[in-house]
Amino acid sequence: RNMSSAGPEGRKKMRECDGLIDSLVYYIQGAIADHEPNDKATENCVCILHNLSYQLEIELPESYAQSIYMQRRNISSNDKTPGCFGTRSRKVKEKQQDTPLPEEKSNPRGVEALWHSTLIRIYLSLIAKSTRNYTQEASLGALQNLTAGTGPMPFSVARTVVQKANGLPSIRTMLHVSHPTVKKTAVSLLRNLSRNTSLQSDIAREVLPDLVSILPESAPGSDIVCETTASICYTLYNLTQSSSHNARLLLSADGLPKIITISMNDSNMFSKASRAASVLLYSLWSHTDLHSAYKK
Repeated sequence: RNMSSAGPEGRKKMRECDGLIDSLVYYIQGAIADHEPNDKATENCVCILHNLSYQLEIELPESYAQSIYMQRRNISSNDKTPGCFGTRSRKVKEKQQDTPLPEEKSNPRGVEALWHSTLIRIYLSLIAKSTRNYTQEASLGALQNLTAGTGPMPFSVARTVVQKANGLPSIRTMLHVSHPTVKKTAVSLLRNLSRNTSLQSDIAREVLPDLVSILPESAPGSDIVCETTASICYTLYNLTQSSSHNARLLLSADGLPKIITISMNDSNMFSKASRAASVLLYSLWSHTDLHSAYKK
């Protein structure tokens, strides 16, 4: 567990170690099957997998990159921006959001297991069944790592979490736990998921009222609450930016007074949350059909 947080070289060596990832997954599957999701070894295994999934898309060997991005388009030489695996145009990257991954292997081995739907479901199971905060946080964090970025892998994992594995109810429960870092990680995961336009209606229906309910009534009282508040605002921004329906849902959940209050607190400590709330307000005002409702 300590070595897995030693940096890129450490992660690379551990991902390449024959049988290591398979053994960790095997142990966690056994713990869940035996109804023992709270033992310390399970926590250690999940924390290792969490660390090994960090920056996974960027650090994958080129052979996996070619497999994942097998439907690359030819890129004109004058329209290139740095991407995860060299240079790819922004337009191609946007197209890849809808590009499915190659068909999953039924028995993934090694690094392939890190983004496989089997492990995604294991994380969601641990979020639902474990009462250890570190295990919950590591499971949420692993999913957060896997849904970061703009390539096909993060968007495929996001679809698995939301639509194939029905993970939103378990994540929603974590929004209401008392442990601040678990809550913060759950919100960060939802922020990643909410960037996927095809999932926004599902996410808004399932968790938008909960996100509004955990917004503070006044200025956040600590750095971690400030960061969580900013992430909530950016998640709500993603969900409402292109949807007047979702903006109305935010309004009916009494979110507007909270967001206005947060936006008006511009002290240095809370500027991140204040700025995020202001961006959200600006976006909400762009729904001209809701102006009369806002004014009321």
